[in-house]
Amino acid sequence: MKLLLTLALAATGFAETHRFEPKQFYNTFSGAHTPVLRIKSGDHVVTSTIDARGVDSAGVQRGKGPNPETGPFYIEGAEPGDTLVVHLLRLETNRATGYSGTLLAPYTVDPGFLRLEALREPKPVTWHIDKEKRVAWLDPGEFKGARIELPLRPMLGCVGTAPANKAAIPTSYPDNFGGNMDYNGMGAGATVMLPVFEPGALFFLGDGHARQGDGEVLGGAIETSLDVEFSVELIKGKKINWPRLENQDFIMVLGSSRALNEALQHATTELMRWLTESYGYDERGASLLLGQGMEYEIANVVDPEFTIVAKMRKRYLGQPR
Repeated sequence: MKLLLTLALAATGFAETHRFEPKQFYNTFSGAHTPVLRIKSGDHVVTSTIDARGVDSAGVQRGKGPNPETGPFYIEGAEPGDTLVVHLLRLETNRATGYSGTLLAPYTVDPGFLRLEALREPKPVTWHIDKEKRVAWLDPGEFKGARIELPLRPMLGCVGTAPANKAAIPTSYPDNFGGNMDYNGMGAGATVMLPVFEPGALFFLGDGHARQGDGEVLGGAIETSLDVEFSVELIKGKKINWPRLENQDFIMVLGSSRALNEALQHATTELMRWLTESYGYDERGASLLLGQGMEYEIANVVDPEFTIVAKMRKRYLGQPR
C-alpha cells in the first residue's frame, strides 16, 4: 500500500526523481553532517554506495572505513517524533568482485575452540561476482574443499537516521536509529521505517553486501559497492521506538544491544506495540499471537551491538487499521 502511494504521487508530478552521485562519505551517523540533498515525501532517489573499506565500483579509494555512508538526505518537513518510511526499490552490485574474511568471528564460537583448535591468522579472499548468472563464487585454491558458489542477494548493512541528543555514532554501530544492523533482509522490495530524531531526519545508507548469511559470522559479508534506488514517505506525528521492516510476507522489528537477550526484548516489545497500534489487538491478544506465531532471526553477532529481528507472518494478521 505504501509503495502504491509513492508511485501514485510520482505519477501526479508532485514527486521528483533525483539522480545523486555521492562525492563525500561519512563514518558517523550524526545530525552535524551537512545534507547532501533535500528531498520530499514521495520522491525517488537513484544513487550508489562504496564498499566498507571506501572503494567504489571502479576500484578507486573514495572514502575510509569502516562503512562510509552515502548521505545524509534531508527530508522536507520531517521533525522529531515522525516516522521516515524508506522503500528499497532496487539494489544491484556494480562491480565484478567483493571481499570477505575467512575465519569465524570470536563471538560466534566457543572460546575453547578459539584457544585450542581454530586458526587465528586473518586472510581476506576475493569473491567473483557474476551478475548475469546472479552468483558469487570462490575458487577452491583459496581453501580446501569444493568450489563455493552462492546466489546473489544484494543488501545494505547500514540504513539509519541521525541519532537523538546530537550524538555522533560510529558507522560500525546499530541502535534505535538504525545504523549498522547488518540484516540480510534489507534488500530490494523491503520497506524500512525509522524514527526521526532531528529536523529533516537525515537519512544515511551504505555498507553494501552482495550477500550475507545470518549473523554475519565472519565479521563481514561479501563486501562490495552497490547501485541503489529508493523512495521516501513521511508519517507525521507517528513515533516508533525501533526500526520496523516490512516485506511481502512479514512485518518485522530490529532490536539492537550489546546483550543479545536485551536486543531480543527490544525487538519483541516494539513488535507488540505494532500489533496493538495497527492491527487492533489488545495486549493479551497480541501476546497470544506472538506466543504461537513469533519468528526470530539473528541479524548480526559481531558488531559492537548485536541485532535481533522479531518477525510475524502477514497471513496471520488482518488488514492494518
